[in-house]
Amino acid sequence: MQAPSLPPLLPLQWSSAYVSYWSPMRGDDQLTSGYCWFNYAREVCRIDGLFNPWPEKEKGYQLWMSEVGDVARGQSLQKKIAYRRSAMPAGDGLFEDVLPEELSPFHELFLPRAVLMDGHARHSGWAPVLGQRADVWTVDRPHKAPLRFYLQAGTNLLLRMVSGSDPQHVSVRDFPSLSVEDIPESIFAMKRTTVPPA
Repeated sequence: MQAPSLPPLLPLQWSSAYVSYWSPMRGDDQLTSGYCWFNYAREVCRIDGLFNPWPEKEKGYQLWMSEVGDVARGQSLQKKIAYRRSAMPAGDGLFEDVLPEELSPFHELFLPRAVLMDGHARHSGWAPVLGQRADVWTVDRPHKAPLRFYLQAGTNLLLRMVSGSDPQHVSVRDFPSLSVEDIPESIFAMKRTTVPPA
């Protein structure tokens, strides 16, 4: 197979479940998962899932977060739940606390559609990823580990993303169920909810 000469744009809209982990996995590292949606025509995205990395030992809880980011509005809405472990007679129990919602400035999608083109990505060969042959695209960064994007060979469908500042301990995110079907507008609704006081 001939190597592509130019890096592709990501699909105009896509969604997928994801699994985040570290390579190599160390003692305190955790595997987390969630779901993400991107609509580049509207410049809006959403990510739901356990937040990784999150210092559970320092904070005392795991953090689940749903964040909708809307570039046109210039803001994101974050909804959060803290999951705390607590000793019980029969073993550890898990308890949830709803945290206050937050509105934050938002000026760029978490993963821009032209991330490969803008980063002057170079084709770095092929690799097996999630049972498929993948094009490996590398974005070099000064003083940091390079970003690597694994796209289904010959397509613009993202299968894996590898990032991090330490080349000996990188963050990996797999996208095992990527879909380019239309995303309902309701997914990106930025409705605030009123949470009764605890």
